[in-house]
Amino acid sequence: MKVAIATPMKSIDDPVPSGERTMARLIVKALRAGGHDVEVATGFRAWRREGGAEIQKALEREALAEAGRIAERWETEIAAPDIFLTYHLYHKAPDWIGPALADRFSIPYAVVEASRAPKRRAGDWAYGFAAADAALSRADAVAALHRADAECLGAVVSEDRLSILPPFLDAEPFRAAARNPEADGTPPRLLAVGMMREGDKESSYRVLAEALEKIADLDWTISLVGGGPARERILSWFPPERTIHRGAVEACEMPAIYASHDVLVWPAIREAFGFVFLEAQAGGLAVVGGATFGVPDIVRDGVTGLLSPEGDAEALARNLRRILTKPGLRERLGKAASRYISADHDLAAGTARLNSLLERALRNFARRIGHKS
Repeated sequence: MKVAIATPMKSIDDPVPSGERTMARLIVKALRAGGHDVEVATGFRAWRREGGAEIQKALEREALAEAGRIAERWETEIAAPDIFLTYHLYHKAPDWIGPALADRFSIPYAVVEASRAPKRRAGDWAYGFAAADAALSRADAVAALHRADAECLGAVVSEDRLSILPPFLDAEPFRAAARNPEADGTPPRLLAVGMMREGDKESSYRVLAEALEKIADLDWTISLVGGGPARERILSWFPPERTIHRGAVEACEMPAIYASHDVLVWPAIREAFGFVFLEAQAGGLAVVGGATFGVPDIVRDGVTGLLSPEGDAEALARNLRRILTKPGLRERLGKAASRYISADHDLAAGTARLNSLLERALRNFARRIGHKS
């Protein structure tokens, strides 16, 4: 079928690398692998850092004007799609475009990744919260990426429309990268991957640095992959004699980087799930991370990695000490991680689950339209 997709949180063509952009592109790739004709309907970005009703009302007007331009194109230049799919909406990034076009052309509307914070029902984000809720109420199918989001969505999305679509990736490049095992007598090689910017990413680096201080008596080195405006401050927290800063790295280089390390460690402060956990496990690395939001849904604690409470540097350090002092544990977790990703989170699994989501949307739409007629 023909699928139109929109990404109100961040454009699929945004020049800044992020898990958000990566996941959106993977959804397109999986849909095409499933035989669908995919049109990126718009690059319109609804996300704003600042709230307030006036800002959001102005944004709504812009979004509806964009919907009008898309509708005109569908009416005069190309055929309208069979379904409209939106990736990632919430109070800071509502979707006005998808529902408007779905209603205008009488087609199903589906959402992949939505989150809902009831505390935003009032205050500066109230208008955006209401708009996101309206889109979710209109949707014929909604897929959360993890259980925590699904639980919050249950208040506004009925059970027959709600499902969980675990995040996925194209694991083949990571499987194909030749593993470069640690040589005898060399320190275990830790790896952290994350943008070096203020906010949650900086907080993750801070927790990581604190945890590493607590295991300074052990042998290890760490590579930090990522660049950004907080680079110098973040690097000052890590011992220079043990730290390699690789800076920002192209996505095509990442499989080889994972293959040349032994453990991925990332506290994942306030992250939805942490795409790096999928990549590292696909490459056969054991992972040590924070049990934040959807991370426990993609890292099997004690099987493919070791998880600790979010922001708990002491617990993170204990898990690092455990994995660093037990080479057999690293190997066992890494092998299990590779098998797990291949079975549950590879592109084929994502394609099958997206197809199921589209079929659910079509069924619910047909039922809803039938009830109205």
